[in-house]
Amino acid sequence: MSERTMDTTEPLASGDPMDSATEAFLAHRNLLFTVAYEMLGSAADAEDVLQETWLRWVGVDLGVVRDQRAYLVRITTRQALSRLRTLRRRKESYVGPWLPEPLLTAPDVAEDVELADSVSMAMLLVLETLTPTERAVFVLREVFDLAYDEIAEAVDKSPAAVRQIAHRARAHVAARRPRGVTSAAETRDAIEAFQRAVETGDLRQLLDILAPDVVLIGDGGGVVKAVLSPVVGADKVCRLLTAGLGRIAAAVSPHPAQVNGCPALILRIDGEIDTVVAVRVDDGLVTGLYAVRNPAKLSRIERETAVSR
Repeated sequence: MSERTMDTTEPLASGDPMDSATEAFLAHRNLLFTVAYEMLGSAADAEDVLQETWLRWVGVDLGVVRDQRAYLVRITTRQALSRLRTLRRRKESYVGPWLPEPLLTAPDVAEDVELADSVSMAMLLVLETLTPTERAVFVLREVFDLAYDEIAEAVDKSPAAVRQIAHRARAHVAARRPRGVTSAAETRDAIEAFQRAVETGDLRQLLDILAPDVVLIGDGGGVVKAVLSPVVGADKVCRLLTAGLGRIAAAVSPHPAQVNGCPALILRIDGEIDTVVAVRVDDGLVTGLYAVRNPAKLSRIERETAVSR
């Protein structure tokens, strides 16, 4: 089934089983994409999972399906788990740090605080530290509020085992969440300060908003230049940014945008997207800078991607 067909929102006649299957799939497509993306951190792989989900869905007898949403989520979860194991092997040979594929999201995504947090770059990196099953259980329970018995069917575990996995994953994530409550306004302020620093070339002023233990992670995928290991500490990060952006400051055009439900900065050179910079803010200070430069990961920044719960 073509992406054009799956993206349409036109109502379909329900007399034909294929039409009914298509209508149900389209009704939940954004949700299914979000489930797959949060499990994989890759929009391209999430789209592949949706294709696989569709191929299995059209073979299902809809007459015996009590809850189409839950059934589709189950198929998507199983396909994403299979894909996640393949993706992990691929990451082992990845050049430099791996960051999630950034998505340009609509402004209203930020209004759903839980959804915005769940797709944020910082949270997706926390989810990377979970096992595949823990990640699936956490996403389905904490983000999409599925019942334990529904999750159990999706991950082929007993409800009792899923409860234990959920407890373990929740504790793991809680220990790695942002340290303090951060408002969207504080994140915007940090992005605006970063934008002013890039535009003026005075990156030393960034020291006022960088936490002493700030971490900068760059993802060039071995295709473009990026740091090959995380850079830690306000002074080191500031010196790196000054040296790197100083050479191209005149050609860089920074633009604020909503990326993964949060304020971010898109850097363009000669009109072409060069880098997407997402930030993590704790207690008003920037504790994480995530710079995605791998060209293969920047295609979703040209147009909005719909995510939903």
